[in-house]
Amino acid sequence: MATFASRSSTPIPEEYQLIDRYWRASNYLAVGQIYLLDKNPLIRRPLTLSDVKSRLLGHFGTTPGQNFIYCHLNKLINDTGRSIIYISGPGHGGPAIVAQVYLEGTYTEYYPDITEDAVGMGKLFKQFSFPGGIPSHVAPETPGSMHEGGELGYSLSHAYGAVLDKPDLLVACVVGDGEAETGPLATSWHANKFLNPKTDGAVLPILHLNGYKIANPTVLDRIPRSELTALFVGYGYDPIIVEGDDPAKMHPLFADALQMCNDKITSIQATARSSSAPITRPAWPMIILRTPKGWTGPKELNGKLIEGTWRSHQVPMSSPAQNPSHFSHLEAWLRSYDPDSLFDEDGALMPELKSLVPPYELRMGNNPFTNPRVKRLRLPPFADYGIDIPHRGAVKASDTTIVGKFLRDVIRKNESARNFRVFGPDETASNRLHALFEATDKQFLGEIIPSDENMSNDGRVMEMLSEHQCEGWLEGYLLTGGHGLLNSYEAFIHIIDSMFNQHAKWLKMCKDIEWRNNLASLNILLASHVWRQDHNGFTHQDPGFLDHVINKKPEIIRIYLPPDANCLLSVMDHCLSSCHKVNVIVAGKHPSPQWLPIDEATSHCTKGVSVWEWASNDRGVMPHVIVCAAGDVPTLEALAATSILRKKLPKLKVRFINVVNLMKLALPAQHPNGLCNQDFDSMFTVDTPIVFAFHGYPHLVERLLYRRKNHNLTVKGYVEEGTISTPFDMTVMNKLDRFHLVIDVCDVLERDAGKKVDAESLWTAAYVKQEMQQLLVKHKSYIREHGSDMPEVIDWVWNNGKPAV
Repeated sequence: MATFASRSSTPIPEEYQLIDRYWRASNYLAVGQIYLLDKNPLIRRPLTLSDVKSRLLGHFGTTPGQNFIYCHLNKLINDTGRSIIYISGPGHGGPAIVAQVYLEGTYTEYYPDITEDAVGMGKLFKQFSFPGGIPSHVAPETPGSMHEGGELGYSLSHAYGAVLDKPDLLVACVVGDGEAETGPLATSWHANKFLNPKTDGAVLPILHLNGYKIANPTVLDRIPRSELTALFVGYGYDPIIVEGDDPAKMHPLFADALQMCNDKITSIQATARSSSAPITRPAWPMIILRTPKGWTGPKELNGKLIEGTWRSHQVPMSSPAQNPSHFSHLEAWLRSYDPDSLFDEDGALMPELKSLVPPYELRMGNNPFTNPRVKRLRLPPFADYGIDIPHRGAVKASDTTIVGKFLRDVIRKNESARNFRVFGPDETASNRLHALFEATDKQFLGEIIPSDENMSNDGRVMEMLSEHQCEGWLEGYLLTGGHGLLNSYEAFIHIIDSMFNQHAKWLKMCKDIEWRNNLASLNILLASHVWRQDHNGFTHQDPGFLDHVINKKPEIIRIYLPPDANCLLSVMDHCLSSCHKVNVIVAGKHPSPQWLPIDEATSHCTKGVSVWEWASNDRGVMPHVIVCAAGDVPTLEALAATSILRKKLPKLKVRFINVVNLMKLALPAQHPNGLCNQDFDSMFTVDTPIVFAFHGYPHLVERLLYRRKNHNLTVKGYVEEGTISTPFDMTVMNKLDRFHLVIDVCDVLERDAGKKVDAESLWTAAYVKQEMQQLLVKHKSYIREHGSDMPEVIDWVWNNGKPAV
């Protein structure tokens, strides 16, 4: 036994009768997507087994509420002409948004085969959550989407990022009450303290309280109304609560609430944009909408409540293919929407309902910000910021300080376009990007007191101590046409592992969709990295984000490990010029030796990997050993080790290779940047011992080189050893230091004795190893007495500061 009550118990006011029918049409399409195949979309005959999907996927519980909101936003657009984007936080309400963009005609424009008739409707139904069809979420395939919502928690940060620098845009962000329990979402309510009503658009949060998650009640639905209101007033919002289950009452209540919010937003923006008075933070409006979960669906089935309970979260009733008794219940449910009053004989939406669709240029499914045509950044010539290097390694500089000056002028050159921002979790200055504040401030609309520095209500830098929030802002900004950079401590970028996952997946899917435009790349600068966190200790020492990144689609991800400031300049210029990538750059902020003049750095970074001839002595002969490095500190230690080897073993032929583009190590079949076997073997040979000093975990390099011919490989990197100590001791603990690297070379020479190396070098290697071991003992003793590294480590300079020969 099933009961249904989609029709109002009281007459719908005349003003809202059409919108109620439009809502019913969208709900009908949503149920059809979940349950029906393509043969009988309008149930013009009784349902049979061949009409129904055997495997039901999708989420109905959130769908009617989201359809309700979308319908009324259409009304607001028609009444005001506002440009509005709809973000579905409970993104598994995909049936709702697909239904809406189909009804407005946008879906057919992007997918002409899905026509606005019974045939097209059938195809729309069959493709949903079906092999070869579309996902159940608000995916990239859905016109008007710029947030999938499959993983909960990021809708509001995306919404606020989307409206930055778009003063005429309103984002209606539907936040699910289950989603509201996630950490990122709970933090993102504070984004209203960063929105400038003069230069930015507006976000209208709509908290959708339908009471349940998959199997449990939601927290915000089970607290007193006074606490709920106080919570959001405390967050700085002006909440309006709309609640009920009777459409006759809910339509006017929600329409009035939307109009009140729009009027307040308009007033806030008009005041900020017309007055010369200082801008103060307004109390932005929001709506708390409480409706039953699974609204308009089965009220009860087989004696159990469905509507208004967790049972309606996904599929309210099982497929008749498995439970034949549900045939009549499903048909009754579909007929309760009265489809014959909504669609004409051909299956097209009735003309009077089609008249509710906003004008073409204002349809939410066609909003240009959801599929932007990105304008390129104007970049200053990066070579102008290069460091003069009279001798290799004799000059020390902070790599990120140098690139900060370049980024400062990127902001200046794009000041009028207002399309570039830098985001960071309270670490922009700490990461030595302080030159940015010569050109801009940190944007903040909270209270600013005289002792605050570099802070105003309009700035190109956004800082909040939440990696989730900063990443979400940046993603929202990129997804709507902007450019940007996230800077963070390396160890704590793991906090956004999952957000990176979702964005990389979004980019991958967009690549496969013909009508999707390329976006500006997501650029992540990781400073304060593992090898220079000796002062903060073990908790701050983790280079594992690189391992995470490398698992994503090779067409999307890039990893760069510039060895010095000039290389960082070249890499940053490349990344800011790129599109539709995730670029991860690891660079140091502490003063460190500078190796390559700007022209050599440019050439090296263009190649991605190259032999540093000035550090090698094997020209014209086969090397006895290859010393390779990737990363600034590994490069320093590998060069110091090479210097020792060339001094102690003068007949040893050493080839020094530096890798700046990590993906060059992969095969071309594994990554488009990968070196072909011929080029790789020419550089690395097929059997010469390789001692590789790597910034991250050694197994990452081992994995990349697994299919190469040369398996004579020793990789040294971070092996999860650390504490508060000295910078050099960090490398010693992980056996990445110059002394251990020299020992490693001697070990491989002895292992391969008689193959290539002369007898004198082999005999001497044992003494060299012993000397290195003694230096390691000396090092430990010295730092425990003095608290700093040995002078011969701190003061070491390549070739004693003389020009390389």
